[in-house]
Amino acid sequence: MTDDDRALPPALADLARTEIDYADGQGIDFEPYDAFESAGETTDWLRQWTGNPELDGDAYRVFGQDGTGGLAALRYGRPGRPLTEQPVVFMGSEGESGVVAGNLSDFLWMLADGCGPLEAVLYEDREPRPDATLTALAERHATTPGRSARAVIAEARAEFPTFTADIDALCR
Repeated sequence: MTDDDRALPPALADLARTEIDYADGQGIDFEPYDAFESAGETTDWLRQWTGNPELDGDAYRVFGQDGTGGLAALRYGRPGRPLTEQPVVFMGSEGESGVVAGNLSDFLWMLADGCGPLEAVLYEDREPRPDATLTALAERHATTPGRSARAVIAEARAEFPTFTADIDALCR
């Protein structure tokens, strides 16, 4: 990894400037950051989350959180591929975890369908709640075809079926 990959991709920078409607609990519980967390903050978070002082956060680029402090991140899971082609993962404040999208473009389509990272992990069967503002953002930035949140989540989990077990194995 390089310091260059600490700059937000244009899609995430645009997302950081976009208001996400929580809709009194019926919308998306997600607050995008205007910058990735620093390497030190990411390492501290991963060590605290897992209880494993030997880990570093080099494989993660944290770019947002839910209202309880659960974090969304791009995770280097495809060696040699650009940051925007890496899977999006969520690690919740109560130990929940999961792959939520196969890449940044798919994550944008998931948001457009009214599903954030927390909802993808905890409430994957919830009804779609399309958001016009987030759909417009996805249309501007996505390089993958538009799909439902359920399809995005299912594809990501099929490609990375051991993510949660792998994270659990790191916990002490």
